[in-house]
Amino acid sequence: MSAEKVVKVRDVMMNTYAIVEGLTTVAEAVEIAKQRQVKALIVNKRHDDDEYGIVLMNDIAKKVLAINRSPQRTNVYEIMTKPALSVSATMDVRYCARLFERFGISRAPVIENGQVLGMVSYNNIVLNGMLRDD
Repeated sequence: MSAEKVVKVRDVMMNTYAIVEGLTTVAEAVEIAKQRQVKALIVNKRHDDDEYGIVLMNDIAKKVLAINRSPQRTNVYEIMTKPALSVSATMDVRYCARLFERFGISRAPVIENGQVLGMVSYNNIVLNGMLRDD
């Protein structure tokens, strides 16, 4: 019986992410996303008992651009998804992929001890997790 090495989310996630406040305007959020070269923004908790939110670029396209809302007058909290479905850094990537499929999402914050460690997406799982040599 061969012991297959389990690939964890921590092994494939991206360490680059950006956290914004809910009152950040969409225009400011887009600038932050461009500067940090990220495809999603994590919306910070307002207090310890709160949850993180998430804004994807397609949220901005659908909820601001497509309906002609002003990015300068729309705040991130108006278009975010909250609570953001997050995953543990120690989760097996196979379970992470199943979770994504079940909930129809493509990326999620990686959380450890209540803090954001990074972001994981289908791309990370496939490109960094499959066919690993180690």
